[in-house]
Amino acid sequence: MLKRELRKKYKNLRAEISPTNASDLSLVLANSLLQIPIWDFFYYHTFLSIEEKNEVDTLPLITLLQGKDKNVVVPKVIDDHLMENYLLTDSTPFKKSPWGVPEPVDGLEIPENKIDVVFVPLLAFDEKGNRVGYGKGFYDAFLHKCRKETVKIGLSFFTADPELISDVNENDVKLDFCVTPEKIYEF
Repeated sequence: MLKRELRKKYKNLRAEISPTNASDLSLVLANSLLQIPIWDFFYYHTFLSIEEKNEVDTLPLITLLQGKDKNVVVPKVIDDHLMENYLLTDSTPFKKSPWGVPEPVDGLEIPENKIDVVFVPLLAFDEKGNRVGYGKGFYDAFLHKCRKETVKIGLSFFTADPELISDVNENDVKLDFCVTPEKIYEF
C-alpha cells in the first residue's frame, strides 16, 4: 500500500479513538516498554505529542524515563527538514510550533551521535519495520544522523498494517521495535 493511502487510513482510525481511550492506551504502551532491553542506556529521545492529532501521549513514557533517572531529550524543528535536540529539565520552557507540537524554546543541546534510544512518532507501520509518518521527513533525516546502533522504537495504537508499504525509499529508516497495546514487534 502507498504511504499516502496509509496516512489517510490511520489518521481516520486515530480520530475515532476517544481522548480517554487514547490516554489509557498510551499508559499501556509506556508500561509495555519495560519488556524491551533498553534500560542500560543514557540518552532517550522522544517526540512530544500533538494533542489535536490524537497522537500517542508520551507523558507516561517521559514519567517512566525520569523515574528511572534517564536523560530525556526532546526535539525542536529548526527549518524545513531539520531538528535540534534538547535535554528535558524541570526548567525547560516550551512553545507550540505552527504544527501544534510542544517544542523547547532553548536549553542544553544534545548532538544526535549521543542519543541511544529514539521513540519515533508514526501513523502506520508494516511487518518489516517500515513506518509512515506525516511525510515531511523530519525523523528520517534525524535518524540518519544518529549512530547506526541507536535503537529506534515506534509507538502505535494499531498493529502492523497487513500490507507492506510499497513506496519505501532509500531515505526511509526502519524501526528496531514497534510497541502497540497488543504486541511488541521486533524487526
